[in-house]
Amino acid sequence: MSRYSAEGSAGPRAAAGWQLSHISSPSGLFGANGMRIGPDGRLYVVQAFGSQISAVTTTTGACETISPVGGPIVAPDDITFDSHGVMYVTEVMNARVTARTADGKTRVIADNVPGANGITTYQDRLFMDECRPDGRLFELYADGRAPRVLAENLALPNALSVGPDQHLYFPQIAAGEIWRIPLTGGTPQRFFSGLAIPTAVKFDSKGMLTTTQAGNGEILKIDIQSGAKTLVSKVRPGIDNFALDAADHLFISHFIDGGVAEILSNGQERVLVPAGFLGPMGLAISSNGGLYAADGMSVVAISADGQRTRPGMLLDEGFPGFVRGLAAGPGGVLYVTTSAGSVASYHPGTRATTTLASELNELLGLARAADGSVIVAEAGAGRVLKVDSAGTTSSIAQGLSRPAGIAAAADGSCYVSEAGRGRVVKLNGGISTVVEGLQTPHGVALAGDQLLILDTGSKELIGFSLTTKQRQTLASNLPLGAAPGITPKPLMGVPGLIPGPLSPFSGLTVGADGTIYISGDGEGSILALRKA
Repeated sequence: MSRYSAEGSAGPRAAAGWQLSHISSPSGLFGANGMRIGPDGRLYVVQAFGSQISAVTTTTGACETISPVGGPIVAPDDITFDSHGVMYVTEVMNARVTARTADGKTRVIADNVPGANGITTYQDRLFMDECRPDGRLFELYADGRAPRVLAENLALPNALSVGPDQHLYFPQIAAGEIWRIPLTGGTPQRFFSGLAIPTAVKFDSKGMLTTTQAGNGEILKIDIQSGAKTLVSKVRPGIDNFALDAADHLFISHFIDGGVAEILSNGQERVLVPAGFLGPMGLAISSNGGLYAADGMSVVAISADGQRTRPGMLLDEGFPGFVRGLAAGPGGVLYVTTSAGSVASYHPGTRATTTLASELNELLGLARAADGSVIVAEAGAGRVLKVDSAGTTSSIAQGLSRPAGIAAAADGSCYVSEAGRGRVVKLNGGISTVVEGLQTPHGVALAGDQLLILDTGSKELIGFSLTTKQRQTLASNLPLGAAPGITPKPLMGVPGLIPGPLSPFSGLTVGADGTIYISGDGEGSILALRKA
């Protein structure tokens, strides 16, 4: 099962003399956020980082795309249905709420709601909140009338639900609390506190409140009369949301890795969609030989047999942010770029983070230079920057068109892919073209005499000899970027939480044995290319 649709494609292919394989299997979803059981009994899962809505058959785990990447709904974060089968979706990065009928027609029913997040229906009334600092809670109207504000100045409210006592319950993530407010309006009241990043609340058929905690992976049931709590299950951190069917079967989603599972009566998970990648984006081989990937909400370590662990994630105190570019430094340190425009060092063992530069304009790839500085592609400003260990930042090239990937040479020069002009240039006191006629080059790397170029436009890995100037396609039909024929809409980020834009980036790196690792960010995998 893969989220990447390339109809008619023969799949990834290696050139003669090379062997291509997956070291991690394709991902089923682009992360997993809000969920709801639909009118047809399937589990509908929205994917903010992929702008996709999928319907999952809960008996088999089979997924069908309902609203695809590139469609009218952008960055869906939560979902609900009314009694007529109309779907309502919050677009967290688009500041709006969209209604979608069964025949696929859409219309915006609310806009100018930054951080639009949790949404629920109650007797065909609609309620929604904004997951941002100073967020608001609304009643919405399907006919497009101006929303009614129920509460303001909330601390990151999230997925909400109406209880049997006619109160609207909602978590406040930043406070670690659940609050409630009468449907008729009034002053919100704290209901429950001491939770580890509560992300959602819903009620089962017996009127018990269920809540998920992203921080520690606990799922609790709480009696709203007595306040007594019961632990239902404890899973890995990063739970985003959950859904209950008519028989109170409980299904959970993970925003960190896109996994979807049913929680059985004994607290164990029955996996419907295995955990995967949001990207992956930048790749690096650390100084201790481990393969790492920057995956947006986390840094991922990948073992030789493809097993994934996440030594650091956005939930951790001090984690750098939404990570995109990745490079290796000494002593197991990794360097990352973030969507907020910062460059940081991060140690996956100790979780120590040092910000080296900040407030830059759309950073993509980076590399560590021979002198210990970090060379960074600032795509939004068309510059390549040098950041030293003291955090001093200087420009070494400007006027480029969306620089993306960086490869640093031992002599102090570097190679930069220029995605906007379809070329790779060399920086060595000036700018000279090395390879042109590309489509959208992203990741670049050096392997001896070979300059390796990952072209997301042509879906190819290209090798270019710096000595003979010969160019060869080493792999083709790679699952890079959006699938053929699809043009994704920009993801502008979440105000106050995940600054944007959340631009895609396809990275690569080379192992000590010459293996070329490729981030298959279209399908959510990592591929390895080796000499046959």
